Amino acid sequence: MLDISIISPGASLADARLHRIVNALIRDGKSVEIFAIGNPHDAPKGATIRTVNQSKGFLWRLHRAFYSPWRASGRILYTLAPEAQFFTWLTALLKRRIYCADVYEDYLSLLQDRKWAKRLFGLPGLLASFLARVGTSSAARAALVTVADVQVPPYKAKQRILLRNLPDATHLTQSGSLSPEPRAIYIGDVRESRGLHTMLQAAALTSEWTFDIVGPISENDAAWIHLWSIQNEDAASRVTFHGRLAPEKSWHLAKGAWVGLSLLEPTPAFIAAIPSKIYEYMSVGLATITTPLPRSVDLIEQSQSGAIADGPASVASILQHWQQNPAEIEKIRTHAAAWAHKNLDAKGEYQSMTNAVDRLLKRSNG
Repeated sequence: MLDISIISPGASLADARLHRIVNALIRDGKSVEIFAIGNPHDAPKGATIRTVNQSKGFLWRLHRAFYSPWRASGRILYTLAPEAQFFTWLTALLKRRIYCADVYEDYLSLLQDRKWAKRLFGLPGLLASFLARVGTSSAARAALVTVADVQVPPYKAKQRILLRNLPDATHLTQSGSLSPEPRAIYIGDVRESRGLHTMLQAAALTSEWTFDIVGPISENDAAWIHLWSIQNEDAASRVTFHGRLAPEKSWHLAKGAWVGLSLLEPTPAFIAAIPSKIYEYMSVGLATITTPLPRSVDLIEQSQSGAIADGPASVASILQHWQQNPAEIEKIRTHAAAWAHKNLDAKGEYQSMTNAVDRLLKRSNG
């Protein structure tokens, strides 16, 4: 019997948090299988990948959430999705397995950012809200629950470990020397609330900058991108959409880049959060431009690792200033890397998680 089964019906095998968790478990000597969609070539190395239905859509996610735990052979069933928490808890109870949960977002707050949740008189939102509440309640019953940030529920659990999305050095490529042509990168979900419109409008205002955008494009924004590309041909020629890439491939694009963009809008979920990409930008030696969310501002000011922008014109102004003052951006990049090296102890937090998993496995043997 394997040690751990990872149940992730919604996230791709290329998902960065999935990679961080699985890599930590494998480095600690655990055997791991994964139930998730996506290309097996993008999966964490060393894990066994189980075939699942690849169909898109919420109902198919629920289908995978239901049957994946029953197929799992691990002594621990570790779920990384809200819709799978209840099914995994129930399966673990019936099969006498250990149930563990990972909660990577404040799901209820995040729903207020999703346009689809308001369609059809809000019925999709009501269903998603119900599943989020049930998922959080189920996670609170887990033998171990890991949360991505301090404000993420459940707040009371048998064993709750803060497992932030701190950079995994095995994924990252250092930015190194500045490329001759100024270049900005963004890695994450590609949607309006995460700064897509601001990025592209800033690109139209900065004629000498190129932009690499990595991540899955929201269906709600695909038409907007197409229209923007037609109306802004020059800017569109300087923007490359790479789609979803495995973490290692994503961060290869950091080499030579000048700036990392983190332009979240002030939605209920984002106001209380800190984007993990800022940590990663700092770790690879990039300057960061962020929107004025409270925790992002505190981090940038404390580390002297970037600048705060409010709108496309502000982003464009900062980029143009740095282009004209390369010595200034080099100083900022140095501050970023130094702060990250001193303050981001990814090994410590992930070791806490693997130690807790080890205790649970030993207890099950006893």
